[in-house]
Amino acid sequence: MTSTVTATVGAAVSALRRGEVEWTRTALPARRRLLDQIHVNTARHAQEWVETAARIKKLTSDSPLLGEEWVSGPYSLLTGAAALAESLLALEEGRSPVDGYPMRPAPGGRTAVEVFPHGVFDALLLNGFRAEVWSRPGVDAETVRARAGLGQRTPTSTGGIGVVLGAGNIFSIAPLDVLYQLYADNRVVALKLNPITDPLLPVLEKIFAPAIERGFVRLITGGPEVGAALVHHPDVDAVHMTGSAATHDAIVFGTGAEAERNKAAGTPRLTKPITSELGGVSPTIVVPGRWSNADLRFQAEHLATQRLHNNGYNCIAAQVAVISADWPQKERFLAELRAAIGRAPQRPDYYPGSSDRVEAARQSYPQAQVIGARTLIEGLTPNRREPALHTEYFAPVLGVIELPGGDPAEFLARAVQVCNDEFEGTLGVNIIAHPATIKQLGDRFDTAVTELRYGTIAVNAWTGLGYLTARASWGAFPGHSLTDIQSGIGVVHNALLIAEPERTVLRGPFRPSPRSLLHGEFSLSPKPPWFVTNRTGATTLRRLTNFAKKPGVAPLAPIFASALRG
Repeated sequence: MTSTVTATVGAAVSALRRGEVEWTRTALPARRRLLDQIHVNTARHAQEWVETAARIKKLTSDSPLLGEEWVSGPYSLLTGAAALAESLLALEEGRSPVDGYPMRPAPGGRTAVEVFPHGVFDALLLNGFRAEVWSRPGVDAETVRARAGLGQRTPTSTGGIGVVLGAGNIFSIAPLDVLYQLYADNRVVALKLNPITDPLLPVLEKIFAPAIERGFVRLITGGPEVGAALVHHPDVDAVHMTGSAATHDAIVFGTGAEAERNKAAGTPRLTKPITSELGGVSPTIVVPGRWSNADLRFQAEHLATQRLHNNGYNCIAAQVAVISADWPQKERFLAELRAAIGRAPQRPDYYPGSSDRVEAARQSYPQAQVIGARTLIEGLTPNRREPALHTEYFAPVLGVIELPGGDPAEFLARAVQVCNDEFEGTLGVNIIAHPATIKQLGDRFDTAVTELRYGTIAVNAWTGLGYLTARASWGAFPGHSLTDIQSGIGVVHNALLIAEPERTVLRGPFRPSPRSLLHGEFSLSPKPPWFVTNRTGATTLRRLTNFAKKPGVAPLAPIFASALRG
């Protein structure tokens, strides 16, 4: 380790140690005002953020894909800071952050808190979409209410200094993780940026300026040696990271033969508490039913989006579609899927190693179909020897696995078992099912949702929407260990500061408006603006971000107009 690295890390940690003392003296109203300042700064520098993100990802200024950078960048931080500020206000006033949110008993002795929609604007902007955070089994509503608030219930008792090792794919991940460490875990924070995101340092410094000035946050750049020095610094109390399971294991156990010995013996090199969000192989279950031609086309675009958003560089990108081998409409759906992949806008590979991972997938599967720069692999089998079920390609590669079962109940039960037992990771799973099929299945559908062991479950929606929902929890299904990390340990986002949530369950409309209304679904939402095939996604999501800067009635009409044109 060089003297420069030692000096840089030491200076940051020393400043944070002083900042921790100041943080203990900062009362809830001042902590809430800090969030308000971060919100104002994010709004002020949102354009610069997106322009910088476009340069990193090699997107032109007129690219329809710029909407991804608006919504997964400044929009996510704006809504996250605002939702956290509301939770602090509740605590200031002696209320629980979950007061006023509908709750209901969920299967298995759980409690479900409806976190979306929250307020009339949510109901208008994403009409027909809902999200619930489920507690773990045996936790009743009163316990959820009493424990919500996490570290802000005892603000003078801090968690010390935390290190966040930032992600390089979605640019709001790192700043949102900083807020979670600061507020949920009540720690001051050193954020080590992923080198991919180093160009964003000036923007983030402006956004977090009030927290940096008071010693609550430090932003650091550099390579692996800087990250190693940070996490192993004796004054650092905890670590949070986003990345791959391999990166996690290198940090916790070391590399090479040493890592193998440490992991086998259960003796990690890093003995501090570490939380993580690590992705995995996310499935999309397509339940057989009787679909119209328009349904087949729309849901094929939905599935293509789940994979191709951000070119597949998402921890939650759907990697394998699970469909019925006996579905009479299977071949038509697959034809629509191939067409949707072909229609999606082409884009540069900006994430390191992407082309190598694509080539590895094609070498493993000589039958793979090349569609432009994308790869579709049909004919997968449900077992642990199948590379596509255990290798997170993190690239525009989508697989298809067919399971027996023309009967929806039989197929769904089998699909749940395969997703739980044969896929690597537990971050998220999508289910696409016709409303009539869901009604026909009744309690059996609810049972399937309950039995899926995933941190986010999306029904006729994409789990990526759970990432964008500030009050939803985001992370792996509970129960992983350092030696079997899968998709990680712990959650983030969770702006209601719910203690130990188990999962988030999302539901959306099967059809876009106006077809939804014509078929009895009470949803006014047109094709979602995050679809990679949406023609006005960039405009709609930029306007949505502007709305999040200062919510009000006036910006709604332009948002709706752009969304309908999409």
